Amino acid sequence: MKSKKTFNVLFLAQAAMIAAIYVVFTVVFAAFSFGEVQVRIAEALTILPVFTPAAIPGLFIGCLIGNILGGSILPDIIIGSIATLIGAVFTYKLRNQNKYLAPLPPIISNTILVPFILRYGYQVPLPIPFMMLTVGIGEIISCGILGMIVYTALNKYKHTIFRNII
Repeated sequence: MKSKKTFNVLFLAQAAMIAAIYVVFTVVFAAFSFGEVQVRIAEALTILPVFTPAAIPGLFIGCLIGNILGGSILPDIIIGSIATLIGAVFTYKLRNQNKYLAPLPPIISNTILVPFILRYGYQVPLPIPFMMLTVGIGEIISCGILGMIVYTALNKYKHTIFRNII
């Protein structure tokens, strides 16, 4: 049995690594990460709460920093990051259910919240339902398709990679 101190260090290290990877993907793929039509590649990482609870703070902090570095406005930094946090929490809650349910929480939370940020924060003149469609399609690509690729790649090794934290 690992000590509580070892558990905390591993938890913090995993959360920090997930945050860092999220930030890097957001910044490197910035051209796709922002706007009314977006496929944020970093959102593929929202599948990680299935494997470790450390992904919850990691994704939240990563999204927060990614939005700051991406030049987002304050409502986007806060609400956009909360959308990712909500998605991560509910993905964690679904971790023992059908694997295809895991990407749904971040898809739903971002599809609902982000269009309101675009409309009222950035004054994008498009109708909110249309932006829900465009953001939703981007989330399906990043969380649903890319996220399931990440899931498939990591699931084989989950007991090796995440053994000390799950």
